[in-house]
Amino acid sequence: MNQPLDSIATVLEGTGDYRVLRRLTPLVDCAEAPDEPTFIGLVLDTETTGTDFATDEVIELGILKFEYGASGRIYRVLQTFNQLHQPQKPIPPEITRLTGITDAAVAGQRIDDAAVQALAADAAVVIAHNASFDRQMCEGRWPVFAEKNWACSCHQIPWRAEGHEGMKLGYLLIDHGFFHNGHRAIDDCHALLRLLDSPLQTSGRLALSCLLETARRPTVRLWAQGSPIETKDLLKARRYRWSGARRCWYIDLEEDQIEIERSFLSEAIYRRPCGELPADRFTARDRFSARTNPEF
Repeated sequence: MNQPLDSIATVLEGTGDYRVLRRLTPLVDCAEAPDEPTFIGLVLDTETTGTDFATDEVIELGILKFEYGASGRIYRVLQTFNQLHQPQKPIPPEITRLTGITDAAVAGQRIDDAAVQALAADAAVVIAHNASFDRQMCEGRWPVFAEKNWACSCHQIPWRAEGHEGMKLGYLLIDHGFFHNGHRAIDDCHALLRLLDSPLQTSGRLALSCLLETARRPTVRLWAQGSPIETKDLLKARRYRWSGARRCWYIDLEEDQIEIERSFLSEAIYRRPCGELPADRFTARDRFSARTNPEF
């Protein structure tokens, strides 16, 4: 933004009667050299022909490779990657309306698989705003992603506790005073990296630091095996989900919540001691992966 317009925006904001959104620009590299151990991270986003992991395809892959410190501070962007891919079937009209990606735009295009493998090889973590979707869309085609630690910036940062009403990328960006060209892979990557580099509204912690701390903690999937059918509404209200593959309700929890949940199940669901219910333990290496998807 040029100086006169920026000054006008500042005056408007200063009245308290206006909020001004600024167009998002790519994160500027930190001028200071790191004074802490640093690591390599990836921010990743996909645009796809749909949401069916078995039949839909990635039509655009965006990645920002960046250097970050143990504190969660982001120092610099190392590489920008964005490529289109022509799917086997025409792009559905609703996807074109959402993303602006047309059959003509992807004609003859193919994502360079070898380049993706090389780009991700030394990454300590892969971050997506909906990791359960992006990871499953990626790891079948690019095996390198199946062996990486993943983190979900949507669900592993306590946005609501930090004062945000919504968790969608566009909503969070607006809360930070920006707007961007949403639903294009690399633009969403730039938006997410800016959010990760920002202090959280309530705690003041860097968003990336909070995300990494959460992602490092193991989680446990507790199965309400044999729960009476008449308790399904209670389980749904408690945020249990149904696994069609295992015909069972389940919930994902932090390890320190397990005993609390067992007590709830004993008192409200089984109405007796529930014993040792089945439980699976996950880390960032397998969390959000197709191999841990209870529907498969």
